[in-house]
Amino acid sequence: MSRVFVVDKERRPLAPCTPRRARLLLSECKASVLRRYPFTIILKESHATATPRPLRLKIYPASKTTGLAVINESTAEVIWAAELKHRSQQIKKALDSRRSLRSGRRNRKTRYRPARWLNRKRNSPVFVDAEGIAVKGKWLPPSLQHRVEVIMTWVNRLQRYLPITAISQEMMRFDTQKLQNLEINGVEYQQGTLHGYEVREYLLEKWSRECAYCGAREIRLEINHIVPRSHGGSDRVSNLTLACRSCRERRGATNLGEFLSTKPRLLEKLQSQAKAPLKDVAAINSTRLALLKRLKATGLPVEVSSGGETKFNRNQQRIPRSHWLNAACIGASTPNNIKWEQVKPLAIKAMGHGRRQMVNVDAFGFPRGKPKGIPIHPFRTGDIVRANIPKGKYAGEYEERISSIKTSETRVGIPDKKGQGTIYFQTKFVTTKIFNSDGYDHQFITNE
Repeated sequence: MSRVFVVDKERRPLAPCTPRRARLLLSECKASVLRRYPFTIILKESHATATPRPLRLKIYPASKTTGLAVINESTAEVIWAAELKHRSQQIKKALDSRRSLRSGRRNRKTRYRPARWLNRKRNSPVFVDAEGIAVKGKWLPPSLQHRVEVIMTWVNRLQRYLPITAISQEMMRFDTQKLQNLEINGVEYQQGTLHGYEVREYLLEKWSRECAYCGAREIRLEINHIVPRSHGGSDRVSNLTLACRSCRERRGATNLGEFLSTKPRLLEKLQSQAKAPLKDVAAINSTRLALLKRLKATGLPVEVSSGGETKFNRNQQRIPRSHWLNAACIGASTPNNIKWEQVKPLAIKAMGHGRRQMVNVDAFGFPRGKPKGIPIHPFRTGDIVRANIPKGKYAGEYEERISSIKTSETRVGIPDKKGQGTIYFQTKFVTTKIFNSDGYDHQFITNE
């Protein structure tokens, strides 16, 4: 099972304990709760001479979700695991919206000015390594830099609460030229190396590991051409999909439009998904080296592994596929017979810290609604509170994350348990603030 993090009186990380042991320490008043996510207790005594067993942090950086796993190599036990969901797409949309609004405002308020492109300077991020030396990193777009910063936030947080002595990272490499053209070779194939499994792995990710025609999962899937080769179709990755054997045999060399003539929605979905760009692949290729550089700056030894080794370790031990289990199987340091069944992984979703925009705008960029007011209560979006509503339609006790705030009123909103929207109530009904917002939403993942 997932362990509880423990720190001593001077906040030095100690060996994590079981939930039962943590409850006993809390009931005997020998410790108190320091943090809820990840759940951490702080002892009321100092243990300067304690030598906890070293732990290894493993990171599986994917495009939209990053898997994290902390392993005790001596006991082959997964101590803690999580899946970190990024908000890169939201950042890109916000930047696009801001750019369009500024462009419209300039066109309305100023004279015509010729476009200038050489008057801007990109400021590369600067970070401090383990020796206190400032290091200049590579510039990345904000949506990609966000991935690196969020991962490093949780790496530093786990270092603060756990005796981590080593880090493992999977270095995913996708060759975009080979993905676009399987027959590229010689002079045309100048950069990168590609193992045979990568095209299939990319298709599995792109088509959600299910048959494109019937939606079957957990079966053997075969590569199928959207436009058959007998009709002039190519081997480009945009012309490839995945199908189960029965659907592939039923279709044969039939045109896709004829095969799905009775399913127009499915046909439209397949055609749009087939043309999807390689954004996720480009994001992984762009951030993998920047993340490696930041991990080495922590001063801990960093193990680098390939995706093929991760898949081999997972298949050898017959471990199901997920982001946090992929993280547990990274590298040659992976022990045999990993104990993962009792672990309850945490789903962490990056929510951001709000925005500076004072008023909402309509589709044309004009103000809509009232400007943002000054909060008159101590609560923020993302705080987890315990509330007791005495009467009314939603009477009862609640323990939820604040999803919205009426800044001009003394009201906060939490999601309705029945999925019927948001429950608003006065802040005077809040009995306890359980968790201060840190920019993330936390939920537990149930193992099926």
